[in-house]
Amino acid sequence: MAVLSVSEVTTYRWPFEKDVRTYANYGLSSIGVWRQKLTDYGEEKGGELLAEVGMNVSHLYFAGGFTGYDGRSLQDSIDDAQQAIWSASLIQADCLTLYTGSRGGHTYNHALRLFQLALDQILPSAEQHGVAIALEPMDARAATDWTFLTDLEQTLEVVDRRSHPLLKMALDTYHWGSDEKLYALLPDLVQHLAIVHLGDCTFAPSRDRERCLLGAGNVPLQSMIAALSEHGYDATYDIRLMGEDIEVADDELMLRDSCQYAERLLRTCDSV
Repeated sequence: MAVLSVSEVTTYRWPFEKDVRTYANYGLSSIGVWRQKLTDYGEEKGGELLAEVGMNVSHLYFAGGFTGYDGRSLQDSIDDAQQAIWSASLIQADCLTLYTGSRGGHTYNHALRLFQLALDQILPSAEQHGVAIALEPMDARAATDWTFLTDLEQTLEVVDRRSHPLLKMALDTYHWGSDEKLYALLPDLVQHLAIVHLGDCTFAPSRDRERCLLGAGNVPLQSMIAALSEHGYDATYDIRLMGEDIEVADDELMLRDSCQYAERLLRTCDSV
């Protein structure tokens, strides 16, 4: 049976300890940890808190930027990703979310070569620490600062070619709710999925932070979850909310309503 998680970006104003304890009070058994919050709190101390409340970590968010778009060198980004892998291992995260970095001024082939060079160092670290890497593609309209992987089929090809048991994918419904190719790709996609993020929007993504409350937008969440379930996906669904609509909402009410909505969706799909 699928597990429900909430990403800490959803309650971005709260500190790490409040996230952990409040999510636990809502009956959640899994949390998506934001690296910045964990670092601010203290990684070892954070691991102890998670163990104390019995909270599983669905993913650690995030590492990447291997194309130099953010001004860092390739090796700096690799070193940061290896540090993130260590952190993910410390808190026993199911996976680490990874973004390639924007294509910037590179050709696609050169950007891909840079990413492959990064994987040459990252995957041995992932093996050493037993951490899965969840490569996340994005809708091209929202991907400028994040990744050059803006097509699901393209991303599947990257993962298939590397053929490494710890290199997986993350799927965010916010980015792919209107992608007509998604359902045709599901038989191949599901076997590679480490996590599915739940996001909704009222119009096509133009930035990553233009999300709305689950069920208030146009993303066909029920049909997407039903299709994923039909093709054998039974791992984690992680609520990931951010944007102007979220920032003005009451955090407690937003968290409660989002969890209740997602739980109803999962129950409905499990009963089909």
